This record gives sequence, structure tokens and C-alpha cells, in this order.
Amino acid sequence: MITTYSLKQQAANWLQPLTELPVEQVISMLEVPPSSELGDLAFPCFVLAKSWRRAPQQIAVELSEQLGAAASPYATAAATGGYVNLSWNRQHYAPLLLNAIALPDYEQLQPEQKERIIIDMSSPNIAKPFGVGHLRSTVIGAALYRIYAAAGHEPISVNHIGDWGTQFGKQIVAHLRWSNPEQAAADPIGEALRVYIKFHQEAETMPELEDEARDWFRRLEQGDEEALELWRYFVKVSMEKLNGIYERLGVQFDEVLGESFYNDKMPAVVEQLKTLGLLKESQGAQVVRLDELELPPCLILKSDGTTIYPTRDLATAVYRRQVMAGDQLVYVVGGEQTLHFRQVFAVLRKMGYEWADHCTHVAFGLMRINGKKMSTRKGKVVLLEQLMDEAVARAAQIIAEKNPALPQRQQVAEQIGIGAIIFSDLKNARQNEIDFSLEEALSFEGETGPYVQYAHARICSILSKAEGFVNDPIVAHNAPMPEMWSDAAWELLGHLGSYREALARAVQLQEPSVMARYAIQTARLFNQWYSRDRIVDANPRVKADRLALAKWTGHTLERTLKLLGMAAPQQM
Repeated sequence: MITTYSLKQQAANWLQPLTELPVEQVISMLEVPPSSELGDLAFPCFVLAKSWRRAPQQIAVELSEQLGAAASPYATAAATGGYVNLSWNRQHYAPLLLNAIALPDYEQLQPEQKERIIIDMSSPNIAKPFGVGHLRSTVIGAALYRIYAAAGHEPISVNHIGDWGTQFGKQIVAHLRWSNPEQAAADPIGEALRVYIKFHQEAETMPELEDEARDWFRRLEQGDEEALELWRYFVKVSMEKLNGIYERLGVQFDEVLGESFYNDKMPAVVEQLKTLGLLKESQGAQVVRLDELELPPCLILKSDGTTIYPTRDLATAVYRRQVMAGDQLVYVVGGEQTLHFRQVFAVLRKMGYEWADHCTHVAFGLMRINGKKMSTRKGKVVLLEQLMDEAVARAAQIIAEKNPALPQRQQVAEQIGIGAIIFSDLKNARQNEIDFSLEEALSFEGETGPYVQYAHARICSILSKAEGFVNDPIVAHNAPMPEMWSDAAWELLGHLGSYREALARAVQLQEPSVMARYAIQTARLFNQWYSRDRIVDANPRVKADRLALAKWTGHTLERTLKLLGMAAPQQM
């Protein structure tokens, strides 16, 4: 069956005996020319220049003549500069390619080895509002989950809730000193945030508050019932709030295991480090030195005997490998934690765990709002729930202005508003910083979620007007129909055929933006084709085939948006 990748394979099969390069190398060298007028694929001859002792331009002329003879009548070859440009016989390959796209299993990759991939994602802190800063881990992790599944792996999503640590000592002190019972009953997370901010403000002139907070956390670790009761309250009200946000984002978890889950698993890790002679004293604390890697010491036990993040992450990794049977452990956490994970993975290796090489920190950059960084303790946080509400309200307003008769207007507004936020994040390479603008995210023009969703809705409208006329699957015609495969139609078809390549690249790079960019290009190429070629009122000889191309473009858009965690409305 023909796909874009197998077209590359075919080109490589023709070029291999002519170049005597390995087929895999030829495939990796093939490029898409900058202009469709130059052809469909280009082979650069510069690598051959040294061994052949001829100019690349001369080699290109020689290879194009030989390749043209080998590929005829299925393709033609021409030399341009130091490149051999290959153009496919559209009449021959287009039906085969579109039929391949229509196969039920086309969207699913078959990996050489299926792996169980544990994805640590979202991981908000208890008793804190779900700010926009936690959006990235959530939507990147959820997209990777779907991408891994589409690539044939077995992903397991874990929400590693931040429900333990010294901040809970601070939260308890703040709650006991300043919390208003009425406000806590009406808005428990908002009140928890207010008093948490107040704690840090007061601690600037009352340093004894920090000692009081450390004492409460020590009591919590020792199982003090009063401390535990307060802690359970914070967990309960936080999870109720979080679950509503996850539902709107369309995010689910296979496991929700907070840091506290690993409390009884940390002593074994500490004991193992002692047995191996890895623990060293440093200013009263216990650390693992990583001098040989030119890394700072990894803190395991603080001077007061309490644990810290690395201790819990070591226990977490061991549990995910040994109990959850993860082949790959993936941590979708901000780039500011890069040093932390380098230390944790290094300690795992020193403990003798070779599988530490299969632990990966999928880092991402900060998200700013109007250029400003967010900070919970300073009160500079934009609540995701409020941002989602505003996005949905603005989407509803746009619908009311442009299509007031739209059925299920509020549902579509939710799909557009939430989708705009998700897409605005995922279209960026994850390691880049993002300066989020709601106005830009909701635009129906440019590289936005609404732009892609509208292209899908337009296709649904086209197909509904021609119901019953779609020729599915497309068939080869006895009589040539060059008008069917115009440059715009052919470019769109070739792009649809590259879906599996894009998916494989997204897996390899652990980069959802690959699929977001693919969605943008799909919508753009469809709009270009739609503006140039008639579809519903086209010549009957080509109408059915054009409708088939439109149908599978819509299907590809829907499939790609689903990978990103977005809906594909049929009407907008």
C-alpha cells in the first residue's frame, strides 16, 4: 500500500543502486523542494561530490538521466543545481495514496517494541489554585499520552499531586492563624491562597514563623493526628476543585498518587543509600555527592531529619519501575527542574539501577501572561478556571455575532474556548517560553485552534451539502483527469500522506507541537485548495474524488485535534 513514506522508500529503491548509498541514508537525505514547481522530492548530490570527484551539479545531471529511465513511467527526474528533483505521476499514485489514508489502521503506528510508558504529568500542589503555570504540564502530558497510544505503546498517566513537603507546615500555620471560617467554607482554595500569601508577607518581619512551620511539618511526618486532620482537609477540598478543571480540559489519569503515597517507601531508599555508602554528612544534612558529574550534592535528609523532594522522587522512580512495571519513566515538568532530575537520575545510577537510562525529563518553558511570570507565594497567579471561563465567554460572543442560529451554541463555545487555550500552548515547541494572549488564541485567522477547528467545520458543511455523493474510496479512472490533481490538491494529498511520519517524529522528539504544526498546515493547505478548486459544483467526473479528498482531510484534522485534546466541531 502506498503512503508518503513508501513513496520515499520507492525513490530510495531507485536511487540506491545508482548512488551505492544505504537505502536508509538515501531516505534520510530526501527533501521536499521549496516550491512544488520543482517537484515532489529532491535528492541533494553534495555528499557524493567528494567520493565521485565531480561537481554536485554534474552529478545531479547524470543521476537525473539514470533515475528518469529507472522510474519511467511512474515518475520523472530533472536536475536543478546540485539536486535531483523527482516528480510523481499523479494519475497513478493519487488513488493509491488516498486509499492508503482511508485504511482503518492508517492512524496507528506499529512500534518495533511496545513499551509501557509511565507519564508523570500535571502534578499541581494541594491547597493552591490551579494556575495557568500548571497548564503546560497538564496539556503536554495529556497530548504525549495520546501520541504514545497512537504510536502503539501503552502509556500510563500519573498525577503526582504535591501533597507533602515543608509548604504544608506553612499552610497549617497560616490556616490556624488567619483563616476566616466563613470564607473558607465559601471558597476553601481561595482562602487557603490568601493566608498562604499572608504567611510569606508576615515571615519577612517574623522569621519565627518559618520555625513554627518546620515544626508542624515535622509533626505531620511523625503522624501527629491534628496535623494529619488539617492535611486531609486541604487534600479533600483541593481534589474537588481540581477534578472539575480536569473534566473541562478533557484530561483523565490512570493513577492519582500524591507525594504522600511514597512516605512509607522512602525509608527503604534511605537505608539502601546508607548500605551502599553513598550518604555523606554535609552541614548536618545527609547528601549523595555527585562531584564526578560536576553536579551539586543531592540532598536526601535535611538537618532536622525530614525528607525532601529528591528523597520522594527516588522512592517514586523505584516504585514506578518495580511495581508499575514501567519500561520508560517520563517526567513532564518545567525546565527549571532540570538540575533536580539530573541529580535524581544520577543517584539512581549510583544505586545500581541501569534502568535510570530510561528515565526522561520532558522539560518545558515558562508560560507568562502579558510578559509577566507567575508566583503563588507572591500572589501573582492567573487562575486557569477564570481564564477558561473568559475564553468560553468570548467564544460565545463571537458565535452570537457571526452565527446566532448555531445549534448548541454554549457547547461549541466551550469547545472553541478551551481548545484555543490548549492549542495556544501546544503549537509552541515545548522548551520555548510562552507569552499567552487570549485575544490572539481566539483569533480565527493565523496559527490558532479556532482556525483549525473552522477548517474542519467547513469540510463538514461541504460534505453535508453533497451527502450521498462521496466516492469512498477513490478509484483510478481509465481516462486521464489532470484537472483533478491540481498542484493545490496534490500538495494537500501529499501532506495527508505524511501523517504517520509526523506522528513518528512527535514520538521520537516527545514533542506535541509536531502534531499541532501538522494540524495548522493541514488546515492551511485545505483552505488553499478550497479557494482554487471547485468541489460541490465541480465537473461530475472529478466531483466525487474531490469530495473524497475533502472527507479524508476532515478526518485527518479531527484525528489530529483529538491527539492534542481538542474537539472538532461540525458547525461553528
